[in-house]
Amino acid sequence: MGEALWDILPEGPRIGGAPANFVWHAGQFGFESVAVSAVGEDILGDDIVRTFDGMGLRHCLGRVGFPTGTVQVTLDINGIPTYDICEGVAWDHIPWSAELETLAARTDVFCFGSLAQRNEVSRDSIRRFLQHMPVRKESLRVFDINLRQRFYSRDVILESLEACNILKMNDEELEILSAMFGLSGTFDDRTLELFRKFGLRCLIVTCGARDSHVFTEEVHSVIETPQVAVRDTVGAGDSFCAALCAALCAGMEVREAHRLAVDVSAWVCTQPGAMPTLPDTLISRIRWLRGV
Repeated sequence: MGEALWDILPEGPRIGGAPANFVWHAGQFGFESVAVSAVGEDILGDDIVRTFDGMGLRHCLGRVGFPTGTVQVTLDINGIPTYDICEGVAWDHIPWSAELETLAARTDVFCFGSLAQRNEVSRDSIRRFLQHMPVRKESLRVFDINLRQRFYSRDVILESLEACNILKMNDEELEILSAMFGLSGTFDDRTLELFRKFGLRCLIVTCGARDSHVFTEEVHSVIETPQVAVRDTVGAGDSFCAALCAALCAGMEVREAHRLAVDVSAWVCTQPGAMPTLPDTLISRIRWLRGV
């Protein structure tokens, strides 16, 4: 649940938003996935609905009296994006509904971030969804923190950390959280303190072109980032998170799930936009576990 929008890239507009990206990639691994957001009663909103329908991406998109969200994306010479995110848009006002309450009651994995919580309407809907999810040991509440511009606060982050059992962030966001919560020491010291302080099941830290880390109670998995011909890195972190969660849900061992997540995100970096269709060589690595 969160932002569904148009990324305005140098080559033209592409559909995006971290939660929609997550749902698209998780769905490609055969899981029933639903993108929850809001769009405006405008042409851009119509285009998102039409595009999702054309992709076969299930959605629950409220139509509200605010413009459909857009983000101006600028890429540097390495394909690393900078975002200019419009305010006062539809996904700031995701409405709570009986449909969402029913959906929450049958949800095993819920992915949310900080950006959609910049407005109290969407923040309240995210809180309600978490409250209506079933309380099961295997349920995943994934906080993909996604700190953007100035659109976050300590209170929102703290509440989200207390509500999640999986935290995903990058190395820059770890530095922000370290300052925010007074974490000190080495990389391992600070990640371990976060892991224990909030009773996490899994902590994910991506470190760009260097490596990525997945921490659980039993495992600290570290994998170097593959060197690929980068087209752009938009949505790479979302595909990483989706692949890892899908693999864990399928019963894959942590290190193997991490390897798949790294390979998926590396492949996404070679493609334009955040929602490419994954090759069967990647999808099949989960499919055999699920017997499909």
